[in-house]
Amino acid sequence: MRHLAASILLLAACASRPPARPAEPSREPPPVATFSIVAYDPATGDLGVAVQSKFLGVGSVVPWAKAGVGAVATQAWANMLYGPEGLALLEAGKDAATTVAALTAADGDRDRRQVGIVDAQGRAAAHTGARCNAWAGHKVGEHFAAQGNILAGEKVVDAMAEEFAEAHGELADRLLAALAEGQRAGGDKRGQQSAALLVVRKNAGYGGNNDRYIDLRVEDHEKPIAELKRLLDLYKRDRLGR
Repeated sequence: MRHLAASILLLAACASRPPARPAEPSREPPPVATFSIVAYDPATGDLGVAVQSKFLGVGSVVPWAKAGVGAVATQAWANMLYGPEGLALLEAGKDAATTVAALTAADGDRDRRQVGIVDAQGRAAAHTGARCNAWAGHKVGEHFAAQGNILAGEKVVDAMAEEFAEAHGELADRLLAALAEGQRAGGDKRGQQSAALLVVRKNAGYGGNNDRYIDLRVEDHEKPIAELKRLLDLYKRDRLGR
């Protein structure tokens, strides 16, 4: 009877305790360690972003663009509000440099952010926070900004900048060429995984009632830039009739 009574008391004590809560997962996402380029084509008015990262589905985080407004790449410990809020500031008439300054001034975690912006007049600006993982930095040139973090070195953004300035063809081709050159210079020092290309042009999307002229993503691939080039060639043939 004593054993039975003890068992009943133990069960009652367990029943009175609240169930143990499972351990909460970390709420901080991994850094979007990547390299990207934002750019403007004065011949067509196209605006675009190209990006590669050792990160699953980088196209869902980094690239933002709106025809006649601008393009934004938000990365490192990416603040995704930089995308829509940056475009809203540009649409309100702010230039790229003013927009970068406004976004980072309002962000208490600005030292871990990286962003590149180009506006519809081709003015470009970028920010690399002091606490971004090395190597991290950016290079701004005529109609473009190239940036990256956790890279093989400064040579990556230099290679992107040089290739974009020298490349020919449509904006999509020049962006992709710059991305490929950045990878040849070492790219993300952790490796490759995903890539994306976004180019906007007014009423050039499917059906003519949106501006997503080219919107291609490689979510997980051993050679995402090469795969992105293959998709772009297919897109030109099957969707653009070239």
